[in-house]
Amino acid sequence: MAASERIGGTLGYLIIVIVTFAVLQTVVVIVHEFTHSTVAWLLGCMPSPLDIVWGNPLLMTCWDEGVAYSRLFPSGHNPAEAIIGGSPLVFHTIIVTLGIVFLQKQWMTERKWLFHTLFWFVIANFMELIAYIVMRPFASGGDTGHFNRGLGLSPWILFVAGTLIILVGLYVLFRKILPRMYAVFAQGNRLTEWMILSVTAFFLFMWGSGIRIVFYIYPDPQWMFGLLGFAAFGVVLFACNPSRYINR
Repeated sequence: MAASERIGGTLGYLIIVIVTFAVLQTVVVIVHEFTHSTVAWLLGCMPSPLDIVWGNPLLMTCWDEGVAYSRLFPSGHNPAEAIIGGSPLVFHTIIVTLGIVFLQKQWMTERKWLFHTLFWFVIANFMELIAYIVMRPFASGGDTGHFNRGLGLSPWILFVAGTLIILVGLYVLFRKILPRMYAVFAQGNRLTEWMILSVTAFFLFMWGSGIRIVFYIYPDPQWMFGLLGFAAFGVVLFACNPSRYINR
């Protein structure tokens, strides 16, 4: 394959990935907020599940589920607060788990664009889990803060247990599923393989976590959790070098 063909193929798929992810990320953000509001409505804590605050779907800023946590649960230790706050995390976990299972099926790889869509949908949901459980486990508010406060749990429990489970999922993603992505979309083009790896790691650890945490939370000391995203990005690029997948 000529260099121009390799570069053209990589750029073409990169554009498709960016457009696809932009759409899927918007879907995930909207579903995330409506999960909060719908659960709150079902528990009688909100007059309508439609009363969410709409924000920027691309930058993921200014969104809010519209649940008046401070008024409804002034003293904490109320399971309803934990259920409402943690419900989207349960949703993301289900999507990521089922997605990882289906992405390893042979029939899925034979349906190229379905495989493509599901892979990036899993990444968009996995990105949210990493952002909340690994990067914001000790926040006083937000999903993890309301979950811990509602159940009266130490943030360490969610952080340690959640991070261990996420690491298992990441191992399967990068070791089992990413080679399938290479086989389906790169077809021997090493540049495309590197692009897929880099973009996947960027969305998971930088776009959804590292960059957002460092710049949006600063000067709160918890901004330093965002540095984990930068570190994870570098580690993944080094440890998951596509050149190591010799037999695909």
